[in-house]
Amino acid sequence: MSPMHQLPADFQLALASLRKVRSRSELKLAEVPAPARLAPFGVALGAEVMVDGDELATGRFILLHDPQGQELWGGTFRIVTYIRAQLEADIGNDSLLGNVAWAWLIEALEEQGANYTNAGGTATRILSESYGALAARPDAIDIELRASWTPEGTSISPHLQAWANIVGTFAGLPPVPDGVTLLPRRRSNRDR
Repeated sequence: MSPMHQLPADFQLALASLRKVRSRSELKLAEVPAPARLAPFGVALGAEVMVDGDELATGRFILLHDPQGQELWGGTFRIVTYIRAQLEADIGNDSLLGNVAWAWLIEALEEQGANYTNAGGTATRILSESYGALAARPDAIDIELRASWTPEGTSISPHLQAWANIVGTFAGLPPVPDGVTLLPRRRSNRDR
């Protein structure tokens, strides 16, 4: 019997819906090991936003499934996410940044029609200052968003699409309206 036949039918449907998601070219998604202790079944995707060789944001999207359900989740599925991006000092020092990061996530889910319950998370600003032999490095401010929610149903593609959009937002990429494809950035003589 193939491994797919050993997976619960609901988890197979969820995996099939994830395969339908198409993300923008700057966002590179790859399957990474899923945490084994959180649920009987899981899949995890790692993401990087790369522009001109610079990493602008990273993240993880984890889909957990327990056919018996978990009381804390309020269902049989749980999505756990992580996003991290470095920000410019004027943005990173804004005391409302955590509120904004959370609002970006909720808005992205709503825009994609991703129905969910039991959402929770944390937004963290991290200031890195360098000293000694590293003193020449500029200060850096990162934002991290760790969030989880319970999707309703087995169609997970709207959730992954919303998450991919928020990773792009964290990276500072302009939004792309539905049906529009961005052309690759062309290097001008000034860029060389």
